[in-house]
Amino acid sequence: MKKKILAITAGLLTAMALTACGKDPKLTQFKGEIDAFCTEISDIDTAINNVDAESDTATDELLGYLDQLDTSFQNFAELDFPTEFDYLESLADEASAYMTQAVESYHEAYSNGGYNQLTADYAKENYARAYKRIQIIITFLHGEQPENVNLTTAEETADAASTTAE
Repeated sequence: MKKKILAITAGLLTAMALTACGKDPKLTQFKGEIDAFCTEISDIDTAINNVDAESDTATDELLGYLDQLDTSFQNFAELDFPTEFDYLESLADEASAYMTQAVESYHEAYSNGGYNQLTADYAKENYARAYKRIQIIITFLHGEQPENVNLTTAEETADAASTTAE
């Protein structure tokens, strides 16, 4: 009888260990989707950084890559987060919305062959907001507690401080 209980206990512990190690098919699929998203945005980031700013097609290339980035963020927001990570879905939705706003603003900043610095600054801030949310999501998915869950960006904090000082 002791051997049966020991065997059952060992079997249950093994099953729990396998599940905890990501052997749950839904969790494994989700991990793969997250990895694919991270790889995709890294590749787009590399492409953006490799745009030749002196090229006649630089603006079109940049905006094209930003459009791809927006699509990646939208696809990320559509992921079905496993139950244990449901609380992160709203952050993914916010990240996507901020990236969409950023990309639309970048298109506007470069419209009509010109450049609007104010609109570009607004785009940059939304871009930072989108990435801040992704960083928080990734930190939680790694089982860590983010040090700064404040969803305001450094620029917003600096702006608030300068307004308070006046």
